[in-house]
Amino acid sequence: MGLKHFCPEKKPAVFREPSPLAPSEAFRAKYRPNSFSEENRLKKKIYWRLGLIGATVLLSVVFFLPNTPLFRYMPSWWRQHMPNRGVVLGLDLQGGIHLVFEVQGEEAVQSTLERIGRALRDALREKGLEVELKSTREGLLLSPPSPEARRLIQQEYPQLVPKEGPQGLLYVLGAEEAREIKRSAVEQALETIRNRVDAFGVAEPTIHRQGESEIVVQLPGVKEPERAIELIGKTARLEFRLLEEEAPVAAELPAFIYPGQEEELLAEFAPKLPQDVEILFGRQVDEDGTVRKIPYLVKKEVLLTGDFLTEARVAIDQRFNEPYVSIKFDPEGAKLFEEITGRHVQQRLAIVLDGTVYSAPVIRERISGGEAQIEGAFSLQEARDLAIVLRAGALKAPLKMLQNVTVGPSLGRDSIQAGKRAGIVAALLVVLFMVLYYRLSGVIADFALVLNILLLLGAMASLNATLTLPGIAGIILAVGMAVDSNVLMFERMREELRAGKTPKAAVESGYQKAFWTIFDSHVTTLITAAVLFQFGTGPIKGFAITLSLGVAINLFTALVGTKTIFDLLHMRREVRSLSI
Repeated sequence: MGLKHFCPEKKPAVFREPSPLAPSEAFRAKYRPNSFSEENRLKKKIYWRLGLIGATVLLSVVFFLPNTPLFRYMPSWWRQHMPNRGVVLGLDLQGGIHLVFEVQGEEAVQSTLERIGRALRDALREKGLEVELKSTREGLLLSPPSPEARRLIQQEYPQLVPKEGPQGLLYVLGAEEAREIKRSAVEQALETIRNRVDAFGVAEPTIHRQGESEIVVQLPGVKEPERAIELIGKTARLEFRLLEEEAPVAAELPAFIYPGQEEELLAEFAPKLPQDVEILFGRQVDEDGTVRKIPYLVKKEVLLTGDFLTEARVAIDQRFNEPYVSIKFDPEGAKLFEEITGRHVQQRLAIVLDGTVYSAPVIRERISGGEAQIEGAFSLQEARDLAIVLRAGALKAPLKMLQNVTVGPSLGRDSIQAGKRAGIVAALLVVLFMVLYYRLSGVIADFALVLNILLLLGAMASLNATLTLPGIAGIILAVGMAVDSNVLMFERMREELRAGKTPKAAVESGYQKAFWTIFDSHVTTLITAAVLFQFGTGPIKGFAITLSLGVAINLFTALVGTKTIFDLLHMRREVRSLSI
């Protein structure tokens, strides 16, 4: 039996050209429509980030330009309409003065008691009560303490607390009321000093409260420290008082004395003075420049204060070509001034500022309109300073200077040079380390470092921030933090490359896995900077500002700047290896 071999019938092979309407699988995989849209989306994203980086760099250059020598060569329209201030140097870099004042709160309490005493005396007089209310350092002394007077005082001023004394009933302010007056005096002094400094024309002053009753004032670049101290510390308490010309001691006072003889004259006439008067001095400058002091016998009762002033300006007397200060009262003050001048015609009214009599004219007639003049032997600059302190308002309490430190500009120049050297050395060391350790990726990190410093300086210039020595330390710290984020991402990329991922996938994974670590560390640093800014003083605040700006900008340069460079490298060509 033979074996038969059966072979299936084979069809002849036919070779055809592929139809143009039926593309191959490889062609469809490479050129499918969603690949085009994905690639275009990535390109738009990269170009948008490049535009954002370019815009921030351009703005930083524009804002920081005033701090460079190129700004002087810019056209006039640029200097007028574009940013022209830049970064301001602090007290420790450009010199100036550092002052610490203590607000004398007890004087504010005493002044409040005196004002209440004047109002109560008028009220008791209107009621026809035959009592005497004296203002003393301890309080308001009522004698005899009649029940009617006590009821009136309790009704009008319930904040007064009565105390039995050897000479009569003594009224003082309660502890809570006195504490509130002292607190208000410090706040009012802070605002008044700020107004005076602004009128003085100091750029970027630092004025803040320290402790319960101290005020710190830093004035960078001040060329006239004595004038600034005099202007800030002047109490500017303007008072209108009557002269006492009928007392026998008034005729015994000398016509004038010389500076330095005031204490001797006061000691000589102290036993002869009535209780309701005191000796104050005026100042007179002769044509040859000799300064004399004119003694005045002035009543202690204050008829009107400068609290009612609305305007104070310098004018020139056309008769003698001498400056004077013209003042104007508000409606209530104008009414009081009219009543005072009408009640005391042919008497001399002394204009007293901080215990010095500037003028004592004779009241010829009732003065309406609420305007007056302060005349004295002062220069035009002194008249301007007087107008400044009167416009800014009087201090409720005098200031006592606790510290006066003048910083020379040479020290500031040395500090700037030392800061520059430290910053340059730190930046070069960081740049060199990144290039040697991470090669091409280190160069990209160095690009982020340069971008970080440029944006940081531009941000400070846009805010007109004050740069201090601690601020320079903050910038140097920001240099180190600028590459710290890149180190985290680069190490993540190395791990992904060791795991066998492609360079592009390793870059994407490195940024994704390091993002929250970088974000958390920067947020905690920002919280620390916010605490330093809130509770720190001037130099500490300068450090906090540069630190917080550096941290925020570092997030941008690390997560946007370097990522954009890596995306550009992978967009142009297929990267087979990553230099890291």
